[in-house]
Amino acid sequence: MVYLFLAQGFETVEALAPVDILRRGKVDVKTVGVGSRTITTSHGVDVIADMTADEIVLDDNIQGVILPGGMPGTINLGKCPEVIKAVEFCNKNNKLIAAICAAPSILGEMGLLEGKRATAFPGFENSLKGALLNDGYVEKDGNIITARGMGVAVEFGIELLAELKDRETADRVKASIQCRN
Repeated sequence: MVYLFLAQGFETVEALAPVDILRRGKVDVKTVGVGSRTITTSHGVDVIADMTADEIVLDDNIQGVILPGGMPGTINLGKCPEVIKAVEFCNKNNKLIAAICAAPSILGEMGLLEGKRATAFPGFENSLKGALLNDGYVEKDGNIITARGMGVAVEFGIELLAELKDRETADRVKASIQCRN
């Protein structure tokens, strides 16, 4: 199971595009609302999460966590103890940790990007403490995948699928959605 956390003010496409791609690839991904099941995006779209943060279970069944960006969604994610515990659990157990846009700043503040290739939305570089900054749109280093922003949300989702399943499944889904890259 993969948990994708949603906090008030998250970026719609950065969360829902990866969820869609992962579900097309038959990955068990659950959206997790921080504070409630109904979460409003940074652009006023109400999304009903599958569960709330206090319902997550951190055990051997978890494959990873995904943090979408957006403001103030990223700030709200960083303040949530359940989000931090889930990221720490994944780090300790070498599970997938993925973040896009502003959300890699959470990983940087936690010290998880030290010596790792990473990217984020321009302007958040100073929050990526110790990272080997890169101009790439999606970066993978070990168990961590980071991405720049909404414009690469599909590419981010495809890379997540390749990591969680395999490249063949990711390529099949990519072709089925007419992705050019």
